[in-house]
Amino acid sequence: MADAAKRLLIVLVNTDPRNGEELGAPFYHAAVAAALDYEVDVVCTATAGRLLKKGVAEKLEVKAGADKSVYDFIKEAHRHGARFWACPANFDLFDMSESDLVPECAGLMSTTKMITDLMDGECRVLTY
Repeated sequence: MADAAKRLLIVLVNTDPRNGEELGAPFYHAAVAAALDYEVDVVCTATAGRLLKKGVAEKLEVKAGADKSVYDFIKEAHRHGARFWACPANFDLFDMSESDLVPECAGLMSTTKMITDLMDGECRVLTY
């Protein structure tokens, strides 16, 4: 069992890629937690699952006119050690395959794995 005090699971489920101002905080929080040596997993599911598709986050801005895309936030968090996970259900929902995922995505995290980790006390959780 992982030390729940050292693992943070960030779940992006209500965060809508069409609202750029919603996208900075979760990825910034992931970067900070990872930089503080916490084990960080970020699961993008539902509409937020689009963010892990190549080309999507690159076109999005947190603030209009900023020189940093949402994808830059994802890459920064990844550089600090955050792991990104796609929801398998998003493949059907958005006509995606694993080859469509950004290279920072570690793979798929099933709902079963996420719920089991939560219920077994494997991690602390932030949801967006």
